[in-house]
Parts: sequence; C-alpha cells; structure tokens
Amino acid sequence: MKLATLRDGSRDGQLVVVSRDLAQAHYASGIAARLQQALEDWNFFAPQLQDLYDALNAGRARHAFALDPAQCLAPLPRCYHWAHGSVYPAHAQRCPQGAPAFQLSPADHLLAPQACWQVGGVQALDFAAGLAVVTGDVPRAAGPEQAAEGVRLLLLALTLGQPGSPHSLATAFAPVALTPDELGEAWRGARARCTLQVQLNGRKFGLCETGPEMALDFGASIAQCVRWRGVAAGSIVGALPVSNADAARGFCSLAERRGAEVAQDGEAKTAWLRAGDALQAQARLAAGGQSLFGAIDLELR
Repeated sequence: MKLATLRDGSRDGQLVVVSRDLAQAHYASGIAARLQQALEDWNFFAPQLQDLYDALNAGRARHAFALDPAQCLAPLPRCYHWAHGSVYPAHAQRCPQGAPAFQLSPADHLLAPQACWQVGGVQALDFAAGLAVVTGDVPRAAGPEQAAEGVRLLLLALTLGQPGSPHSLATAFAPVALTPDELGEAWRGARARCTLQVQLNGRKFGLCETGPEMALDFGASIAQCVRWRGVAAGSIVGALPVSNADAARGFCSLAERRGAEVAQDGEAKTAWLRAGDALQAQARLAAGGQSLFGAIDLELR
C-alpha cells in the first residue's frame, strides 16, 4: 500500500492512503490519524489501512479526492532517528574521503517534497539522493535478517550537506511512502531494484539503479545502526547516495561527480550547489515507467 501525510496545521499532519497510481487519496482518520500512530501498532493498523487501500484502488472508497503533492508533508514529518550512509562501493572509490555511515540522530523537522531551503552562508553544499526505509521497533544487536523484518515502509530521500560531513543540514522526502510488497519482484533480499532519476536545474544528472550494487542491503544497514542501541518504530535508515560503477549512468551526488571529474580530467568542473539551484528526484521500476513515490522538488534560495 501507499501512504502520505497531508498538511493540517499540525507538526505531524494527517495520514492518508494513496492509490497505486498516486492520483487519489483517502483520509485514514477512521483508522489512524498519523503515520507514527500506525507504526507503533503496525500489526493492528496495517491490515485496516490495506483494506482502505484496496477499496481506493477498486473505486469503492466513497470519499476519495485528488492527491495534491503540494499539500503533502514528508510521509513521516519528524522521526525518532534518522541515519544514512552510502553502501555503494563505486561511491567509496570516487569519494574516499566520504563521511562515516549511519550516524544516528533525531530528526524533528524533515522537509516536504516541494520545499525551499535557505542556503545562507553555507559553502560547498552537496546533495545525496537515494532510498530509505522506515522501521518498526528493532532491538539492540539485531542481526541483518531480524533487522530486515523490521522494515515497514520505503521512502525516497534527498539530503543537503557539506562534503565529508556525517550530518545532513536538511533532508526532503518524496510525498508517498510504500510497503515493500508494492515493488513485487523488485523487492528481493532487502533490496529495492528501481531506477532513480535526479535532475539539477532541469538537466539530467543521474539515472542510477538502486539495488544490484548495494554492498549492504537494508537489513544489514539497519543492523549497523542497532549495534549499540535499538531503534524505535518511526526511525528512518537511508542508503544514499545511490552509485553505479558505470559513470555513464550519471550520479546521485555532486561530490561523486566531482570525484569522477578529478579522476578523468585532473580537476573538478561541476560547481557546488548555490542559491537559485533546483533539484528534482523520483524513482521508477523502469526508465519511463510510473513514478513510485512521487517527486522531490527542492529549491535553494
């Protein structure tokens, strides 16, 4: 199923169920008012949300309405923990100075899919795009297999930060979260196999495959996060930036593209992000197919 959170004036927004084609939505308030509420008792709420999802896709949901991405917050507007790191060998090769992976930190404000971010005095601003998972409760020292059982939802994420820093300055999420079964055979071995498209100022920047080249799947990634302490339902673990060995596919981070330019030409030619730049990211099961999560449209000012 697919879920989103609409603006309602509160910090956590209003949970809605979204149709498979992302065209329609239906309030889930009769089941759960907020996504965090559903995550904390997933086995109870998920079957009810699934029933509403099935009815919505079958045209039987009487109070369905058109989904407006501009009215969406991040699917989980704030979370208990947000950790991310690259699990792609190609990224490590091109950016050997990259930040350590999976730094757990609380995130009390995650950007909406259509957002503006003030650059201010930040210099050398980079971005990273990739997939993330929302977890249920995962205990300390859980192994990869047990950790993978804690995956509840998949997200599309885009972070802004300074090169080499383990901390994000801001993170935006696509409007829709989906359960892994929505990917069908494209979800195997705790990996999501889809095509991630990134544009910078309307021009193609990357068209990368998310699954095959992951050195750590999402179960192993979560296990890295819970080595010393568990995570609560409503935590997010991201694998980003996505990276492919074939440089012709492009890139999902500026630092990696600049690293490839240095290796090829002896110097980086692509400038860091600055005010006025615009980023877009979305994922599909195949190039040219339907958007899975909707789009992230992030403008820098």
